[in-house]
Amino acid sequence: MDLVIFGIVVLLRIGVPLFIPRFPLPAMILAMIIDAADQTIFQAYTNLDLTNYQSYDKALDVYYLAVAYLSTMRNWRHQVAFDTSRFLWYYRLVGVTLFELLHIRAILLIFPNTFEYFFDFYQAVRTRWNPLRMSKRFVIGAAALIWIAIKLPQEYWIHVAQLDTTDFVKEDLFGVPVETGWGEIISDNPLVFAVLLGVLIVAVFAVRHVIRNVLPDKDWNFTFREDGETSDIAPERLSEQVRSMRGRILTIELVEKTVLLALIMIIFVRIVPGTPAGPFEQTVMVAIFLILNMLVSEAIVRLMGWSDQVLQENIERARHGMVYFNLALETRAGPIPLKMGVLDAWHLGLRGEAGTGAGEGASGATAPRAAEPYFSLRAAPLPDSRASPHNCKAPFGALLEPS
Repeated sequence: MDLVIFGIVVLLRIGVPLFIPRFPLPAMILAMIIDAADQTIFQAYTNLDLTNYQSYDKALDVYYLAVAYLSTMRNWRHQVAFDTSRFLWYYRLVGVTLFELLHIRAILLIFPNTFEYFFDFYQAVRTRWNPLRMSKRFVIGAAALIWIAIKLPQEYWIHVAQLDTTDFVKEDLFGVPVETGWGEIISDNPLVFAVLLGVLIVAVFAVRHVIRNVLPDKDWNFTFREDGETSDIAPERLSEQVRSMRGRILTIELVEKTVLLALIMIIFVRIVPGTPAGPFEQTVMVAIFLILNMLVSEAIVRLMGWSDQVLQENIERARHGMVYFNLALETRAGPIPLKMGVLDAWHLGLRGEAGTGAGEGASGATAPRAAEPYFSLRAAPLPDSRASPHNCKAPFGALLEPS
């Protein structure tokens, strides 16, 4: 039974993040809830040895945060927000890597996971407003506020003081043993929970009032869904960007891929005892693998040709889908498969693109084309600093500046 519970929790921690590219905010919050609850579940319902829990937990944290970071490449158009999230992501990734190598918990306080809540902040804005309305000062101020006011106290509580919120509430606030059930605590303190419920209801109505009467008018109806809408970047600029990469092997994109994969591999390998390869060897292996992949990609392009039609199709696929990569690390304990990202098959081939001939009916409707196999893109278009806002009705709060 212990392994069944463990397997269900791990499957949830792996499966839920795959919905982040399409439903960023709810999927991210659900992943955070599962992350916060899994240790409590293991302690309450299993007899598993949790000695190496921190390594397991940090590896799966990095997994869902990596999916979130990759989704920013697909969904985000605000250049300052994207650059800020990139810095916050790699800053945390370096910190987790150092923690796995040195096992000093204070490192996680120095390298807080600000990226997680900054991602939630951006996606919360995106539910009703065009994020391009946010000024540079507003975005950086939000990141600083999250870092200082939220993440530093949280990282200290969890990793330095090593306190458990549930235990603290039960023992210090209600004065009962940790083993006491919540039903018993609620029945013994009905007035306290009635007041808490009242505060929650007031808070909900206060937030509703702020959204309706204080914040600017919405740009679209409330939605959690990211559909990979058409970019504000002109197709000619995208074509120019992709063409400029042809024939180039040593690029900044290759450097980022190497850093990203190497750090993730170092963290994941810490879960497996007895791994012969050290951090340096793992980084070299990743670099060699990526360079070979780039060479093969370039060879296929040269052999099969590269027309304007192929270029435009790949640009459209980059807008609507996410490229994923596979990697296997051989260890004494066996191969460790690494797979990151999501392939959005619906948007790539089943959305009902325009067709001709037999695909057209009498009414002019077009039949959806079947998904077509294709070789992975070498790089995805990134947000453009010169992209202009659209559908803007009013500045987004007092901190916004005119563009």
